[in-house]
Amino acid sequence: MKHISILVPRGHTSVTNIEGSHQVFCEVNGILASMGKDPIFKVELVGLAHDISQRNGLFTIDPHKLISDVKKTDLIVIPAMLGNDIAASIEMNKEFIPWIMDQRANGAELASFCVGSFFLASTGLLKGKQCATHWRFSNEFREMFPDVNLVDDKIITEADGIYTSGGAYSYVNLLAYLVERYAGREIAIVVAKAFMIDIDRDSQSPFIMFKGQKNHEDEPVKKAQEFIENNFQERITVDQLASNLALGRRSLERRFKKATCNTVTEYIQRVKVEAAKKSFETSRKNIQEVMYDVGYSDIKAFRTVFKKTTGLSPLEYRNKYNKQAVA
Repeated sequence: MKHISILVPRGHTSVTNIEGSHQVFCEVNGILASMGKDPIFKVELVGLAHDISQRNGLFTIDPHKLISDVKKTDLIVIPAMLGNDIAASIEMNKEFIPWIMDQRANGAELASFCVGSFFLASTGLLKGKQCATHWRFSNEFREMFPDVNLVDDKIITEADGIYTSGGAYSYVNLLAYLVERYAGREIAIVVAKAFMIDIDRDSQSPFIMFKGQKNHEDEPVKKAQEFIENNFQERITVDQLASNLALGRRSLERRFKKATCNTVTEYIQRVKVEAAKKSFETSRKNIQEVMYDVGYSDIKAFRTVFKKTTGLSPLEYRNKYNKQAVA
């Protein structure tokens, strides 16, 4: 039987992650019991203290055990730690870290949900590994943990028994994945149907709302960003931007990447795709009209960039988010 430890951190935490994980793993035991089989999970909430206040005092959770009581566990689940100061949340819960490190050394697997990846990364166990987090916090994550390979378009990552999930309710996709890994595909499908989980969804790209990364002090780069955003209908080149700013091309590219975590070309593409997404969501224009509106003349190139960025073709995206246009 696998022992699952769902952490109950101090501070402002996703109660939904905690309760939802407990419910799904316990449901697996219930499904197995209905099939005349033995349970495979022992699920416990594990904390640093009893009666832990959550959601600014709205809820209180009393963990089954404290970390000092758990000598061996097989899976540690780290919920999203919310609030405006991620560093403060990590500091508030740093007592978990030695215990997590010891359990990992003894073979435990780890799973983080959403911005719980920040806490997981603070252990050092994600160094050099792929990781997902909520797409809104991708820049902050890269700044805090440059040695982690953040893939902000993915819903789920797995590396050597360490699992992470993307934003918000995508945690249920990781739960379904873990159920399949531990209990098999048949049980995972039953769980997915019971909780209406899209079992094989692996990308959060369609949900990403790109907002230009301007949390930096490089004024020429900000001017380049503003020019791109104000002229996305045109064909924009790196040489053109460099000339406008009286910078060398290599200097602009280096500074732009450092300031925004995107190359200039990537930024141009993302701005154009974001404009196309908004048009698909709100207008009745066809694919070619939208393509021309955002400065593309080659339908194949437009489709390739759009799908690479969103995970969906232009037609699939329009059909998914604009029912009136489909009608």
